[in-house]
Amino acid sequence: MVAKAYLVGGGIAGLAAAAFLIRDGGFEGSDIHLFEESRTLGGGLDAGGTPHTGHGMHGGRMFEAGFRCTYDLFSGIPTLDDPAVSVTEEILAGHEESAGADVARLVDANGAVVDTTSMGFSERDRLELLRCLATPEGHLDGRRVTDCFGEHFFTTTFWLLWSTTFGFRPRHSAIEFRRCLRRFVHLLPGLSALSGVHRTRHHPYDSLVRPLASWLRERGVTLHTGCRVTDLGFTPGVRSGTVDAVHLSRHGRDEKIAVGPEDLVIVTLGCATDATGVGSHTAAPPPAPHRTDAWLLWHRLARGREDFGNPAVFDKHRKESHGTSFTVTSKDPVFLRAWEEFGGRPPGRGALTTLTGSRWLLTLVADRRPVLRDRPGDVGVWWGYGLFPDRAGHHTPKPMTMCSGREILDEVLHHLPFDERTAARVRETSTVVPRVMPYITSQFLARRRDDRPRVVPEGSVNLAFVGQFAEVPDDVVFTVEYSVRTAWTAVAQLLGLDRRPPEVYKGHHDPRVLAAALETMHRR
Repeated sequence: MVAKAYLVGGGIAGLAAAAFLIRDGGFEGSDIHLFEESRTLGGGLDAGGTPHTGHGMHGGRMFEAGFRCTYDLFSGIPTLDDPAVSVTEEILAGHEESAGADVARLVDANGAVVDTTSMGFSERDRLELLRCLATPEGHLDGRRVTDCFGEHFFTTTFWLLWSTTFGFRPRHSAIEFRRCLRRFVHLLPGLSALSGVHRTRHHPYDSLVRPLASWLRERGVTLHTGCRVTDLGFTPGVRSGTVDAVHLSRHGRDEKIAVGPEDLVIVTLGCATDATGVGSHTAAPPPAPHRTDAWLLWHRLARGREDFGNPAVFDKHRKESHGTSFTVTSKDPVFLRAWEEFGGRPPGRGALTTLTGSRWLLTLVADRRPVLRDRPGDVGVWWGYGLFPDRAGHHTPKPMTMCSGREILDEVLHHLPFDERTAARVRETSTVVPRVMPYITSQFLARRRDDRPRVVPEGSVNLAFVGQFAEVPDDVVFTVEYSVRTAWTAVAQLLGLDRRPPEVYKGHHDPRVLAAALETMHRR
């Protein structure tokens, strides 16, 4: 009997799992079925809207040379623009063309560029950072970043750069902070410029999701959108490791798919972009619903199963996991021209710009044009996010979560040294779409080591977990690489394949990397 595969979740992890099943597992595409609750694929790597109503996206993604699984997978996926060029080749070529130092990574309350030569460490800060690096992960169970550092550490230039680059807050997980520090320590010397960071040619939805989905469809994979998997059935027995049924809801009707022991079931756990509230230029996003469906499957599976993790750790603390982003659609290049003049780099040649005087701690991003592949060339798109959206703004005296797009734009312009004529033109020609995301940093919440299940739980016969809430030792969540690595791991382990994911890059084992990081830490 021919084995079939049933994949739950249409984000990058689920799509990658389907590709690995074909590439490495010998599956025919027609034997693979992927179920996605929303009408579109890509999960957090989404992008949509129109120039008239305004474009919208949860945010962007950054890449770097150590994303070994991602670049391996996408080396076999052609771009939409040229089938002779792989997605990986496009990203690497784009890095060669657009790499450059950013001279406006941090901007102070007066609109002046901050000198980031020094990380601002005291000797105590350095010692605490080294101690965190050296502490065994098991000793950090349940601890927060604030448990490992004194108050001064959170005032340093390093923390401003690190937290706004990766999305960390002081009360987030010490385990995740340590992993991130060890995983990306080689980027520390170029942290202010993000000179080691790669970017996709367009937004990741156009550069990653669409090419991968197209490749899968061409091979006969069935991508079921608007279809929610509600539960899994298991064969009889205590803690059975064999799935025998997939229960789903499609167009309001319940269905049951019988699963044989030779079939595979690969489930994306949780959803960092679940319950996102989308506003408009004139209206704030609606409040998040008290209860949503995206986390229910994990809760049902974990009931009575300690080896399936603890979803409540990640979906019950919205005050610590939520964030707000906004996308600006410009019908006139006035903002991008002023931005280029101020920052000293054209869009796509700089990194991020954080407005340190903002109570929301606003960070702005202007990528290469066109950001969205099929949009008119004269339409500009840029975006940003606030790390502390619950605070009242300066120009707009209310929380960012309660602001319309227009009000957020006013707050941004308040902190930039643009003349009034330029600011007025930006307001006149821009449409801003804000998004409130209750779970966007839920991957970083304080946790214990067993709160995330293994990709293939012990004793599992045909079930694996993928995505940001499956456990991969050493690698870092909130990255495309993490999702792709879980997908590759799931397929390789379930099928007993010799071809396994490459090891996680460990720059902290390289004396040259450590020496460069230490030199950066001691700059004055």
